[in-house]
Amino acid sequence: MIPGIILAAGRSLRMGQPKALLPYGTSGETFVGCLARALHDGGVDDVLVVGRREDHSLQAAVDALGIPARYVENPAADGGQLTSVLAGLSVADRPGVRGILVMPVDAPGIAGSTVAALLMAFRASAAPIARAVHRGRHGHPVIFGREVFDALRRTDLSLGARAVVRAHGAAVLNVEVDDPAVLGDVDTPGDYQALFGQEL
Repeated sequence: MIPGIILAAGRSLRMGQPKALLPYGTSGETFVGCLARALHDGGVDDVLVVGRREDHSLQAAVDALGIPARYVENPAADGGQLTSVLAGLSVADRPGVRGILVMPVDAPGIAGSTVAALLMAFRASAAPIARAVHRGRHGHPVIFGREVFDALRRTDLSLGARAVVRAHGAAVLNVEVDDPAVLGDVDTPGDYQALFGQEL
């Protein structure tokens, strides 16, 4: 079992509004909705969305998705993105869980088939970590195997989960996918306009 964790507890200061609830172009869907459905369609049975304790709008949006998804509060969100990974891990970790798939909410648009390909490659390997790669560039999602859960818990919050990835070097499984959305990073209104050709 590999639960999926969507990281959505950032303050979105550069965007000026919560990124998780931004409209995904003209699809009628939100960023968090698109990602949750992509994870579910790709074979993730347990989707966790990590947000701030006070983010009632996001929690309501997750509850209304119509697919198996749960909202997880991160009371330490100001401590950095790793705190959201750990908040999700604390809920996801149970007997039978082989790893966790981690995806930031500001990288929307990945296909369910991309998620499925990453899960398949990870399950067929002995790698402790697997990540999506497009044309040689590292992206998301990233799967952290159970063997690195303790490393995530011990890592300095200021270094983030990337420190765990770097520490495993050549042991990381890079899964090449034909999906440029794995490189997405929508942080500003300009990024949004560049992606969708429209202003917010």
